[in-house]
Amino acid sequence: MEIRKLHNGEKYPMNLLLEADPSEEIVKEYLTRGECYTAWDERQIAGVYVLLPTRPETAELVNVAVAKEKRGKGIGKELVMHAVMSAKEKGFKTIEVGTGNSSIDQLAFYQKCGFRMNGIDKDFFIKHYHEEIYENGIRCRDMVRLSQDL
Repeated sequence: MEIRKLHNGEKYPMNLLLEADPSEEIVKEYLTRGECYTAWDERQIAGVYVLLPTRPETAELVNVAVAKEKRGKGIGKELVMHAVMSAKEKGFKTIEVGTGNSSIDQLAFYQKCGFRMNGIDKDFFIKHYHEEIYENGIRCRDMVRLSQDL
Protein backbone atom coordinates (compact mmCIF):
# COMPACT_ATOMS: atom_id res chain seq x y z
CA MET A 1 0.00 0.00 0.00
CA GLU A 2 1.18 3.51 -0.83
CA ILE A 3 0.18 6.62 1.13
CA ARG A 4 0.77 9.93 -0.60
CA LYS A 5 -0.29 13.57 -0.52
CA LEU A 6 -2.76 14.68 -3.17
CA HIS A 7 -1.29 17.27 -5.49
CA ASN A 8 -2.91 20.43 -6.88
CA GLY A 9 -5.53 19.51 -9.43
CA GLU A 10 -6.14 15.99 -8.14
CA LYS A 11 -9.72 15.31 -7.17
CA TYR A 12 -10.51 14.86 -3.47
CA PRO A 13 -12.23 11.56 -2.57
CA MET A 14 -15.24 13.48 -1.26
CA ASN A 15 -17.46 10.40 -0.80
CA LEU A 16 -14.84 8.89 1.52
CA LEU A 17 -14.18 12.17 3.35
CA LEU A 18 -17.91 12.52 4.00
CA GLU A 19 -18.00 9.12 5.70
CA ALA A 20 -15.79 10.53 8.47
CA ASP A 21 -17.44 13.98 8.54
CA PRO A 22 -21.01 14.34 7.22
CA SER A 23 -20.78 18.12 6.61
CA GLU A 24 -19.63 18.83 3.06
CA GLU A 25 -19.34 22.52 3.95
CA ILE A 26 -16.95 21.82 6.85
CA VAL A 27 -14.93 19.27 4.82
CA LYS A 28 -14.48 21.72 1.93
CA GLU A 29 -13.40 24.44 4.35
CA TYR A 30 -10.65 22.44 6.02
CA LEU A 31 -9.45 21.03 2.69
CA THR A 32 -8.53 24.60 1.72
CA ARG A 33 -6.24 24.86 4.78
CA GLY A 34 -4.93 21.32 5.16
CA GLU A 35 -3.12 18.60 3.25
CA CYS A 36 -5.05 15.58 2.02
CA TYR A 37 -3.31 12.19 1.94
CA THR A 38 -4.66 9.07 0.27
CA ALA A 39 -3.82 5.40 0.73
CA TRP A 40 -3.76 3.34 -2.45
CA ASP A 41 -4.23 -0.43 -2.56
CA GLU A 42 -4.37 -2.24 -5.89
CA ARG A 43 -4.80 1.07 -7.80
CA GLN A 44 -7.84 2.01 -5.72
CA ILE A 45 -8.18 4.55 -2.94
CA ALA A 46 -8.31 2.53 0.25
CA GLY A 47 -8.32 5.43 2.71
CA VAL A 48 -7.82 9.12 3.31
CA TYR A 49 -6.78 11.58 5.99
CA VAL A 50 -6.38 15.35 6.24
CA LEU A 51 -3.63 17.02 8.28
CA LEU A 52 -4.39 20.60 9.27
CA PRO A 53 -2.03 23.10 10.96
CA THR A 54 -4.05 24.68 13.78
CA ARG A 55 -1.66 26.55 16.07
CA PRO A 56 2.09 27.08 16.17
CA GLU A 57 3.69 23.66 16.59
CA THR A 58 0.30 21.87 16.51
CA ALA A 59 -1.42 19.93 13.72
CA GLU A 60 -4.82 18.31 13.79
CA LEU A 61 -5.83 15.09 12.11
CA VAL A 62 -9.30 16.18 11.01
CA ASN A 63 -10.52 13.28 8.89
CA VAL A 64 -9.61 9.59 8.75
CA ALA A 65 -11.69 7.27 6.58
CA VAL A 66 -11.20 3.80 5.12
CA ALA A 67 -13.23 2.43 2.21
CA LYS A 68 -15.88 -0.02 3.44
CA GLU A 69 -14.48 -2.97 1.50
CA LYS A 70 -10.98 -2.31 2.92
CA ARG A 71 -11.89 -2.04 6.61
CA GLY A 72 -10.49 -4.43 9.20
CA LYS A 73 -7.12 -4.74 7.46
CA GLY A 74 -5.10 -2.23 9.51
CA ILE A 75 -5.33 0.57 6.95
CA GLY A 76 -6.80 3.04 9.46
CA LYS A 77 -3.89 2.48 11.82
CA GLU A 78 -1.41 2.90 8.95
CA LEU A 79 -3.08 6.20 8.02
CA VAL A 80 -2.93 7.50 11.60
CA MET A 81 0.70 6.43 12.03
CA HIS A 82 1.54 8.09 8.70
CA ALA A 83 -0.16 11.30 9.89
CA VAL A 84 1.84 11.21 13.13
CA MET A 85 5.07 10.71 11.19
CA SER A 86 4.19 13.45 8.67
CA ALA A 87 3.38 15.94 11.43
CA LYS A 88 6.66 15.13 13.18
CA GLU A 89 8.64 15.53 9.94
CA LYS A 90 7.01 18.92 9.37
CA GLY A 91 8.27 20.09 12.76
CA PHE A 92 5.03 19.97 14.73
CA LYS A 93 5.37 19.17 18.43
CA THR A 94 1.79 18.01 19.01
CA ILE A 95 -0.84 16.25 16.93
CA GLU A 96 -4.50 16.42 17.92
CA VAL A 97 -7.63 14.61 16.84
CA GLY A 98 -11.27 15.06 17.77
CA THR A 99 -14.17 12.66 17.60
CA GLY A 100 -17.74 12.50 18.80
CA ASN A 101 -18.78 11.46 22.28
CA SER A 102 -20.83 8.72 20.61
CA SER A 103 -17.92 7.40 18.51
CA ILE A 104 -17.00 4.63 20.92
CA ASP A 105 -14.93 2.59 18.44
CA GLN A 106 -12.99 5.68 17.30
CA LEU A 107 -12.24 6.71 20.90
CA ALA A 108 -10.73 3.27 21.55
CA PHE A 109 -8.90 3.29 18.21
CA TYR A 110 -7.17 6.66 18.75
CA GLN A 111 -6.09 5.65 22.24
CA LYS A 112 -4.59 2.44 20.83
CA CYS A 113 -2.67 4.69 18.40
CA GLY A 114 -1.09 6.60 21.30
CA PHE A 115 -3.48 9.53 21.70
CA ARG A 116 -4.69 10.66 25.13
CA MET A 117 -7.92 12.46 25.94
CA ASN A 118 -7.34 16.06 26.90
CA GLY A 119 -10.63 17.90 26.64
CA ILE A 120 -14.24 18.15 25.58
CA ASP A 121 -15.71 20.78 23.27
CA LYS A 122 -19.26 20.79 24.63
CA ASP A 123 -22.13 20.91 22.12
CA PHE A 124 -19.70 21.08 19.16
CA PHE A 125 -21.90 18.90 16.94
CA ILE A 126 -25.05 20.76 17.91
CA LYS A 127 -23.50 24.15 17.07
CA HIS A 128 -21.75 23.17 13.83
CA TYR A 129 -23.93 20.49 12.21
CA HIS A 130 -27.48 21.02 10.91
CA GLU A 131 -28.53 17.37 11.12
CA GLU A 132 -28.62 15.38 14.34
CA ILE A 133 -26.01 12.60 14.43
CA TYR A 134 -26.56 9.31 16.26
CA GLU A 135 -24.02 6.52 16.71
CA ASN A 136 -24.32 3.46 18.91
CA GLY A 137 -27.76 4.68 20.00
CA ILE A 138 -26.18 7.85 21.47
CA ARG A 139 -26.71 11.40 20.20
CA CYS A 140 -23.43 12.92 19.11
CA ARG A 141 -23.24 16.25 20.94
CA ASP A 142 -19.70 16.83 22.19
CA MET A 143 -16.28 16.69 20.51
CA VAL A 144 -13.84 14.63 22.57
CA ARG A 145 -10.34 16.01 21.99
CA LEU A 146 -7.27 13.77 22.06
CA SER A 147 -3.61 14.62 21.53
CA GLN A 148 -0.16 13.10 21.28
CA ASP A 149 3.22 14.70 21.86
CA LEU A 150 5.59 14.19 18.95
